[in-house]
Amino acid sequence: MPNHAIYFKEYRKQLGFNNQSSAKDYLAAKDINPAIDYKYINSLNKRISDIIRKINATIHHSSRRSDSDILQFCGEHISNTYAVIKNSNIIPRLNNQGRRAEEVLFSWLRGFVVCEYFTQLIAKIFDIELNSIFHIGDDDIRNIETFRRTPTADLSIAINSRKTRIEVQSGFQGINDIKEHKVREAIRIYEEMNEPTICIHFDLFNGQVAFVRLDSIAMNDIHFVTRQQMEGQSVFSIDQNYFKWRLLDEAPHFKDLDIEL
Repeated sequence: MPNHAIYFKEYRKQLGFNNQSSAKDYLAAKDINPAIDYKYINSLNKRISDIIRKINATIHHSSRRSDSDILQFCGEHISNTYAVIKNSNIIPRLNNQGRRAEEVLFSWLRGFVVCEYFTQLIAKIFDIELNSIFHIGDDDIRNIETFRRTPTADLSIAINSRKTRIEVQSGFQGINDIKEHKVREAIRIYEEMNEPTICIHFDLFNGQVAFVRLDSIAMNDIHFVTRQQMEGQSVFSIDQNYFKWRLLDEAPHFKDLDIEL
């Protein structure tokens, strides 16, 4: 009876590979990194700008920004942010679930820009000053080692003098989920630091916004599923009852959201 493993190893060695990983990468052409298509990126960035303009022109008139404000906003948060990322030379190293680097950048930048756009309205909803909202997320657009998605919430605010974390999410396909590790992190932060976490999920496909206090979720009552669209991570779907704001309507006040702190 021949030893198959020894033969397989010898065969790959004759091909020029000392380990299975390098042989697999070669045969699947995974070792060939495509050149970054910067023209494609420019088109994607323009699409983000168009998305923001459409949203701004569609939401309730009391929440809209002026055309000049939108022009300045897109320059600051799309053009300038992209310039920093490009100059940091991290785009060729972006990879997520086999997607092209351009698509990973688009996905990140789109979410970042949506968060920045709605931060002004978040201040209005919670009746706080805009300059009292602090960014605490882990994304560093200058360093590939920290340009990542972690459980850390995006924003920190004070509600009735109580420090509260805000996780901002945006959905573009009508799939409204929250990752399990976000919930576990919120529970950990509450237990260790007594800081609640509110997830604000913008469903931009359907024009609605959900408000979910993550640290109050009973893990035993939630059914988590693996969602390939969410990078293969474990998630739970946001119940329709959590959606308290329709973007065609005026922004709500925090006291009307039925969130206990």
